[in-house]
Amino acid sequence: MRITLTLDDDVYRKLVSEARRTGRSFKEMVNGHLRKSLAAARRATQRKPFRVNARPMGTRPGIDLSNIERLLDKVDGPARR
Repeated sequence: MRITLTLDDDVYRKLVSEARRTGRSFKEMVNGHLRKSLAAARRATQRKPFRVNARPMGTRPGIDLSNIERLLDKVDGPARR
């Protein structure tokens, strides 16, 4: 299939440079990179979402969670204010 494609100058130069380095045609380079990009995008959307399994960790003795100000003073010190 033929199509007109407008490339940014830097992308064009990189494709031409890689085509010369590898001995492949410009058309092969464009198609190859598009295939890789499309396949990677498909894999990224098919991943399972990352899940965190929360579990109770309890509290340390002497830590009172009912008073946030006192807790922050204990953790960060009175200079936090």
